[in-house]
Formats: sequence, structure tokens, C-alpha cells
Amino acid sequence: MEISSRNVVEGTARSPHRAMYKAMGLNDDDLSKQFIGVCHTGNEATPCNIHLPQLALEAKRGVSDTGATPREFSTIAVSDGIAMGHEGMKSSLVSREIIADSIEVMVRAHQYDALVGIAGCDKSLPGTMMAMARLNIPSVFVYGGTIKPGMLDGKELTVVDVYEAVGAYDAGKLSLEDLKNIENVACPNVGSCGGMFTANTMASISEAIGLALPGSASPPAEDSRRNNVVYDTGVACAKLLEMNIRPKEILTFEAFENAIMMLNSVGGSTNGILHLLALANEVNIDLTYDDFERIRNKTPHLADMKPGGNYVMESLDRIGGIPFVLKKLLDKGLLNEDCITVTGKTIKENLNSFKFPSAEQNIVRTIENPIHEVGTAVILKGTLAPEGAVIKTAGVEMTKFTGKAKVFDREELAFDSVSKGEIDEGDVVVIRYEGPKGGPGMREMLATTAALVGQGLGKKVAMVTDGRFSGGTRGFMVGHVAPEAYVGGPIALVKNGDKITIDTETNIIDLHVSNEELESRKKDWKKPEANYTTGALAKFATLVGSAANGAVTYANP
Repeated sequence: MEISSRNVVEGTARSPHRAMYKAMGLNDDDLSKQFIGVCHTGNEATPCNIHLPQLALEAKRGVSDTGATPREFSTIAVSDGIAMGHEGMKSSLVSREIIADSIEVMVRAHQYDALVGIAGCDKSLPGTMMAMARLNIPSVFVYGGTIKPGMLDGKELTVVDVYEAVGAYDAGKLSLEDLKNIENVACPNVGSCGGMFTANTMASISEAIGLALPGSASPPAEDSRRNNVVYDTGVACAKLLEMNIRPKEILTFEAFENAIMMLNSVGGSTNGILHLLALANEVNIDLTYDDFERIRNKTPHLADMKPGGNYVMESLDRIGGIPFVLKKLLDKGLLNEDCITVTGKTIKENLNSFKFPSAEQNIVRTIENPIHEVGTAVILKGTLAPEGAVIKTAGVEMTKFTGKAKVFDREELAFDSVSKGEIDEGDVVVIRYEGPKGGPGMREMLATTAALVGQGLGKKVAMVTDGRFSGGTRGFMVGHVAPEAYVGGPIALVKNGDKITIDTETNIIDLHVSNEELESRKKDWKKPEANYTTGALAKFATLVGSAANGAVTYANP
């Protein structure tokens, strides 16, 4: 049956349903209109989301003013920053699936005709977009906005600076007072982490792929324009419903190519790869690592964004935001210009309507003078990762690293070793059994990577894991290694002292151990006991697939 509010409110048999709506203040005129769900991930768990209930009011006003009836509901969101570095981080990726599932269930149960989705923290953005794709009702996504940077001694700070300061403190390079001073000012207000970390990466992608209004990604959470953007999103969703343009018409293969181009041009988070694969699965599009590499190799890296660069999202906003980057790609014929968007217009039509500041700036380079000739979201394959692995090269000077493995079977053990100063120059830190099934939940390793950087080892060591990295991670750090250790992938067979080579120019990640030796080790390997046998994490571990396919809990045929 087609999802429609008329299934719920029309006819004498639906008199009880109308009575319940009237208990909430609706009248017959309200019930005669189409219903638009206004979903948000607001909570007090994270500054990324704490302001979203207020933004939802603006979206509802936009819906009402355009002649439809808004119905607000909320779902969960996990703060990656607060869950980081401990057992709580295992719930982060799991939350993406729960968010998508919960939005789907709410819409199917109440038969809303269209959907506005408002999200802030890392997994709530792809989770919301996945639900929109799955439901395939007219839908518009809107980001809750970035946090403004903290300031200390004239330097812009983000939460990543706090994580790196912890490493500096452990290494004796920073006093406790200095650490406290950084902690006190790094996150001055509401909004998502300020650099081109995962939230801002996915917000940028939402514009490039056509699910969000052009120019909606970059205004900060506390900027007055954010309210206007959310109001306009409510209006746009009601108009999209009139036009009956649905996500599957927007989320074409060509739109995904534009999204991959955006990911690479801004030096975005490696999580963007995982989430785009998951989103493609929702609309039955066969997106693979080969597509990511093909697009990366023709995409210049243009935006000098933290953590690998120098600027935060607010800085990019001042010069025209994501449309400014997209227009540069469009003018050089790199974008698929005919992709339809939630405006009902093509991405080319949207971008040609913008006027950009002409002032000199250093944030976004020209196509002719990029930061890097090719993109920064690199796919690696080799004997250590036959299905693939990912690395972000933004801000990374080296292209090749060969070192000896120092192996840890969970993140806490690695972090303790780093804190004690036990990691040496030339080591390849291997953290395993942190994959989608093995963790479960594929934890991010920001606490450990930031500690290494803070100790001055960021350019002297490498890391390899079947877990993930925060968008705030920088350095020669390889994640998403597949097959993961828990299913017997080669990473499970690595021993201390084994030589590992990572080469981002040849896309290689190799374990220098003979096939005979690996076969011998495999015979002795035993799958460890599951870390969770009940609850949401156990359910996720049972259902989840490979990181190389987006770590989704179901796959479309």
C-alpha cells in the first residue's frame, strides 16, 4: 500500500483516529491537508543536537505556511565525541541503523506523506538520509549546523585539539593548566564539531547529492540564517510533495558520483565512504570501492579544511559555503550537472542562481592550483585487506610507510600503551577485533590517534585497524580493514614484529608474511567469544555485513 495520510484520516472507519488527532489540537481543516513528518534527533546528549527541537519549530512553521500539516517526532542520536575512547563508542555506528529504522517505523505507522529530517551528530545525518531513501516519500534533509570555533591566544580550536592536548599532556609537553584552558574554550556553543569532520562532511554531501537545499550545510548553528534555512526546508518539502519528486529520483548513480566528488574536494571524513555505501544500498545502487577510486582520481582537493588543513566550516561559510566548492567543480565540467535536487531543479540550475563573494581568500583553491591534484579519500587493497581499507590523505605528507607491527586486540590496550610512551618511531599500531561484527560496532579511534599526534608521533608511526576513525583523525591512519579480524581476515593473523607496508600512490596495504606462514597461523586461529550476546549490539553483530559494503544490517537484492 502506498504511504499516505489519507489511509489514516478519511472515512467513517477512521473516526477514532481523527478523535485522537483532535485531542492534540488538530481540527477538520488540519486533517484535510497532507501530513508532513518533521523528524529531529534533538537531545541533551550532545551540543550537536541540543538545539534541534527549536529548529523543528521553524520547519513546522514552513510546512504550515505552505498549506500542509506538520507532525513532529524525534529519534535518538549518539554523541561520538562523548562516546569516544571507551565502551560507549561501540554504540555509535549501531545508532545509524536504529535511527533509520525508527524513522521508517514512525512514518509507516502514521502514514505521513512527506518528511523533513533535521540532524546534527555524525550518525544521525546518514541515518536520517537512509530512512528517506528507504521510505521513498518526498523528503528534504537539513543539517543542524556547525559549532563556531573556540579561541585561545588567537588560535581557532575544535574538540580535536582537546583530544590531541591529552596526548601532549601524557608526553609531558603540556601542563595540566594548559590542558584545562584548552578544554574550557574549545567548544563554546551549540552545533556539530567545527572542522571537516564526519558531521560537516555528511552535511556537505547532502547538498552535493541533492537531498538538501543549496547553501544549507555551512551556516553555523547559532547563526540567524540557520532558522531561515530550516524554515525554507519546511516550505521546500511541502512544494516537493506537490511535485511528487521522491528520493529515488534524486539518488541516482550520477548523484552519488557528485557526492564522492564533494567528499574528495573538501578532504572529508573516511566515514563518508561507509555512509555513502549504506545510502546506495537503500536505493539498490551498486556502488563499489572501484567507483570511489575512479571519481577520486579525477577530483582535485580544493578546500583547506581541518583536521588536515587550517580552516573550519564557519570560515568556508563566509566565502559561499558548499555551493562555492560545487560551482568550481561545475564550471570545469566535473559535476554531473543534470542531477535533479529537492528544489525540483538540477544542481546546475541551483548553482547558477548563486552569487559568490569576490574577495581574495585562501580557503578554497582553484581547479588549476589545487592542494592535491587528486582527492583524499583513498581506497587500499592488498594482502592485509583483500576486500579493502580506507585512508584520508588530507594533511598527510608521506605517501608510503613500512614498519613493524605492534598488535592490540582492543582499543583500550592500544591507548594505554600510547599513554605510557610504549609506541616507537617506525611502529605500525594494529588495533583489531574492533570491526562491525567483532567490536561490535566498529569503534572510532580518535582518542588513540589524537594521543599519538599529541605526542609528536603523527608523522612517525602508522595505524591499521578494522575499526573506524573520526573525521577529526589526522596522520597515516588506515581503517575499515576488511575482512575484519572477527571473521578471520588477515588482520587477525598479524603478530608483533611483522612488517607492514602502506602505499597511497599504488593503493597497497600488504602484510609481508609468506602464504605458508599465514596458512599455518590460520589453522591455529580461533574466533574469540562475542563481546555481546544480548541486546542491540548483539543483534547488530548478527546482522551486519562487511565495512567494504557500508556495514549495513541488510542488503538489497
